[in-house]
Amino acid sequence: MGRPVTSYLDTQIATWLAEGKLSRISREAIKQMSSSILLLSPMVILELQYMFEIGRSLRTARDVQQKLNSDLGVSVCDISFQAIIHAALDEHWTRDPFDRVIVANAKVNNFSYLITADRLIQQNYPRASW
Repeated sequence: MGRPVTSYLDTQIATWLAEGKLSRISREAIKQMSSSILLLSPMVILELQYMFEIGRSLRTARDVQQKLNSDLGVSVCDISFQAIIHAALDEHWTRDPFDRVIVANAKVNNFSYLITADRLIQQNYPRASW
């Protein structure tokens, strides 16, 4: 039997899951999640907190992380931040530091899938799933 599939959740997907907004997530993404080991980049945790602080999310980053872990078994990736940042240096397609690091995190982990509704990420990361 092969290695289990690993999929990272982008910030928006993590938010929708934590808020119970499953109708906003594509069927393909839900199917991908149901057959994957689910991870969050630590950068997603930071972006979730930014979103909470500016009023774009109802939950703190810690609350989202705890809910996703208890409901879906989502863990935070523990790959070296130095390795992730080194990979992010090659992500020239965006100026968004969150997107650069989130994509680099998935790349560093054996080009894992990244579940995202973000069209720019979909256009620039071949293992983006939506």
